[in-house]
Amino acid sequence: MAPERIPLAQPAVGAREEELVLEVLGSGRLSLGPVQERFEREFAAWLGAEDAVAVSSGTAALHLGVRRLGWGPGDEVVTSPFSFVASANCLLYEGVTPVFADIDPVTLNLDPLAAEAAITERAAGLLPVHIFGYPAALPELQRLASERRLDLLEDACEAPGAIDAEGLALGARGNLATFAFYANKQLTTGEGGMIIPRTADEATLLRSERNQGRALDMGWLDHDRLGFNYRLTELQAALGVAQVERAAELLGERARVAALYADGLGALGGRPAGEGPGEGLILPCADRGAERRSWFVYTVRLPEAADRDAVIADLDQRGIAAKAYLPCIHLMPHYRERFGFVGGEFPVAEAVAERSLALPFFPAMTEAHVERVCEALAEGLGSRDWA
Repeated sequence: MAPERIPLAQPAVGAREEELVLEVLGSGRLSLGPVQERFEREFAAWLGAEDAVAVSSGTAALHLGVRRLGWGPGDEVVTSPFSFVASANCLLYEGVTPVFADIDPVTLNLDPLAAEAAITERAAGLLPVHIFGYPAALPELQRLASERRLDLLEDACEAPGAIDAEGLALGARGNLATFAFYANKQLTTGEGGMIIPRTADEATLLRSERNQGRALDMGWLDHDRLGFNYRLTELQAALGVAQVERAAELLGERARVAALYADGLGALGGRPAGEGPGEGLILPCADRGAERRSWFVYTVRLPEAADRDAVIADLDQRGIAAKAYLPCIHLMPHYRERFGFVGGEFPVAEAVAERSLALPFFPAMTEAHVERVCEALAEGLGSRDWA
């Protein structure tokens, strides 16, 4: 009999999620109701923020953040080329020009020195991405933004629960910050997102804009500004409430699986980024100082000699899902065509993207699952490629 297939990701939902969803179904209220308000309150409290505004996706949260900061045509915003495409697309929605800057080779986040070098007289802001759940260099980036009089929007869509270098939870520094709850995220509502406002007035405006620009008194058909259908349903919010209740458990299980990978791949020659030779198998970097990762995916960089496509195909034959993760945004066709980007402009990001591979990662993974993945990866690479 063929072994059980190990998927790339799997949501962790159970009895509590089912209980709350059934309560919503029995309530007769499926949108803009009390469960969404509860989700917002409880997520904000868990984060250590004053308020949180639920929306339909992390992308919607980013878009509303761009609009709230007033970024528009003629403005440039410095951001990372090594990210899910939404962090740059949200700028294009409002006619903003994304200006990419290279990444740190260890954390894979926006390099503050590269970001500073990319700032021009047209710069309006910075948009750091906390990639793969590891906190970006927020103290340095925030100082840079302050010195240059730039706004800052945090993309924490992959990082709920992460802690920055000053010991603060991402989203609790007082910046506009965004989170996402897609099915593979640490906390999931299937689809969904959250934006953390800076003030009570801003929260009110965001709640209007997510709901077609409805008037601030929420008159039924009174719309006094441009808005969008970025609402979260009560069913999704019910999932969110249960997930926040279980946040410590869910994040802990992800950390457990990551530790199993670190042990298994380390025993086979892998080394964390910044701690070993750059040409071998590179594992995610370890936490540094007060920084704490919130484990989103487990992504390794294959040895330079490895054929990534062949490795993915070999793992697939063994019943193990894996994925090249992530491609650089500036080399995607519509960015090349629109802005004239070419290969070689951001060498660190491009080198990382060429070697990155996401392995199966989700809370229900067992020690046996991880052992099977590690053994299959070692066999797929072979001793020559592994070295």
